[in-house]
Amino acid sequence: MPNYWLLKSEPSVFSIDDLSQSPRQTTCWEGVRNYQARNFLRTMAVGDLAFFYHSNADPPSIIGIVEIVKAAYPDHFAWDAKSKYFDKKSSPENPSWSMIDVKFLEKFSTPLSLERLRSIKALEHMELLRKGTRLSVQPVREREWKAILKLAQSGPVEKKTT
Repeated sequence: MPNYWLLKSEPSVFSIDDLSQSPRQTTCWEGVRNYQARNFLRTMAVGDLAFFYHSNADPPSIIGIVEIVKAAYPDHFAWDAKSKYFDKKSSPENPSWSMIDVKFLEKFSTPLSLERLRSIKALEHMELLRKGTRLSVQPVREREWKAILKLAQSGPVEKKTT
């Protein structure tokens, strides 16, 4: 049984569309520079699934699903002095940071906005919805995963007309 996750990315930096247009619809998920998020990356296994979340978007939304296709390995961008992810304390002998590879699986026909997610009782304890939570990599409980899939399959919320 897979574990479930949520991965955040700003769409102006890397969007789900960028992933779907990548070779083999696969890319590395690099640049995580928070120890707790890094530790979550290190527990991911091939076959785990993750929601792709567009942060710093209008509105911020869960936009689709990816699969973990390569377990955690050293983030070599930390050793590249020209990279924005460079970390002088990290080295090939003692890597501080990890990354995974993800593969595009699905883009939702309707993004699931943060506001809409907040209105779902089954998600009230979801990490994403906790005040002050800013982690770019988060675990998702199975019941939350199922509730979000059901929501995604139900399509857009119909607005009342007056």
